[in-house]
Amino acid sequence: MIPRQDNEETPLLQQPEQLMTAKTPLPWDQFWIILFLHFSHSLVFKTLAPFTPQLIRDIGVTNGDEQQVGYYVNFLHLSYHVPQTLAVLYWSRLSDRIGRKPVILTASFAIVTTMLSFGLSRTFLGLLVSRVICGAFNGENGIIKSMMMDITDATNLPNAYGYMPLPSMLAAIIGPLAGGSLSRPADRFPEIFGRYGLLKTYPYLLACTVPALCACILWLIMYFHLKESASTKAPFWEMIKHKQWLLRQSYQKRFALSRDALISSGEANSEEVSSKSLSAVLTPKVLAVTASASTLTLFAVAIGRLQPLFYATPIELGGVSLDPPRMGLIFATGGFADGIFQLLFYARLHDRLGARAIYMAGLGSSIPIVLLFPVINALARAHGMSFAVWLAISVQRALMIVLDMCFPCIGLFIRAAAPNRASIGATNGIVQLVSGVARIIAPACAMVFSYSMQEGRDAWLAYYFYMALAFLAIGASMVLPRDPSLWEERE
Repeated sequence: MIPRQDNEETPLLQQPEQLMTAKTPLPWDQFWIILFLHFSHSLVFKTLAPFTPQLIRDIGVTNGDEQQVGYYVNFLHLSYHVPQTLAVLYWSRLSDRIGRKPVILTASFAIVTTMLSFGLSRTFLGLLVSRVICGAFNGENGIIKSMMMDITDATNLPNAYGYMPLPSMLAAIIGPLAGGSLSRPADRFPEIFGRYGLLKTYPYLLACTVPALCACILWLIMYFHLKESASTKAPFWEMIKHKQWLLRQSYQKRFALSRDALISSGEANSEEVSSKSLSAVLTPKVLAVTASASTLTLFAVAIGRLQPLFYATPIELGGVSLDPPRMGLIFATGGFADGIFQLLFYARLHDRLGARAIYMAGLGSSIPIVLLFPVINALARAHGMSFAVWLAISVQRALMIVLDMCFPCIGLFIRAAAPNRASIGATNGIVQLVSGVARIIAPACAMVFSYSMQEGRDAWLAYYFYMALAFLAIGASMVLPRDPSLWEERE
């Protein structure tokens, strides 16, 4: 059952002396749907990853040039994240107006239709359009966090964040298996799928059906069982009529209605209210947590892009010359350990140390994470892939687990920074918008590593750069309070 909804102006966190002595149990009747939702969202990316390079080769867009495959794969990646970043604030604010449920149902429907269209596409333009539409209509990334904050309170939200890595971990296991084994099924399993002409014509449709089917099942579950968690300001059809009215006013303006008539129509007033509503959310607290979240995202994603590049780079050029199977084992083991650690220990550490202490410890781990890259390479140059090298890699992966604990902590600060319960979606949208921009530009940071490895360059240039990103995140965190509850709105 969803916890009691306070008035829209009720602060999200109470003063420490007002907090309940006992933890509120997690509302599992709704929380399991959020976990399923997070799994469905993650499954899309994990399923596409194994076969997208081969799909690019098959459609012939590179004309056989293997060096162009990575370029088109990254372009598809951006074609999803750019429109999603541009639209996330709109969807988040809309969820504050009409509720989370209709927005999240729209997002799941977008996954179903665009994944099927992706599997049916035989041109790069078709693939591109599918990913753009999916990104533009998918507001899940911010809404999932808003729904979590709606149905929890300050006592059980850390416990809820402890469960969030599990869906990603399961998707990281199931997605690659489905995407890898079910792509080109007529060739892989001719005795089973060889007689189906559809799968011969569209060899990646079956793999794309897996996340589409998951999202379809989830849509039905949410339609019948998901309870609205937001304090809805306006009924959905009222919002539709309002938008239609604004469109009519814009249409009339095109045909040279006078400015006096336009102002009297009330359109200018309505836009003023909307603008004022957004500016009211942009409080110093929201700006502070947005700066912390975006710099954290920039560093974490940049490091995540650097690691596989570093592992694959030859030892003499600054890497460790690992092959794909060993790289896959490192990432799979690290992802599993990350999920289990957060599930077992995050809530306990939060209760003992608090959100800011964990957050600062995570950011502090960024320094040795960066320094271990040249150490690992130096050990590999001196001793080959010895026990010392694998020990250093294991320490670095363990520190990445500590860094990952920053993300649930920043979620607690986001909840505390929201001016009131009615603006949770807008606050999450602002944070996701800026963090999305950071997520888009972060992969380009890996180019600094390639540049520094060139002959005549300073090999440490890349590590200076990543250290600067780490200190930027640490500096942005200085404005965070020692406890999220201290950000309670007192007006």
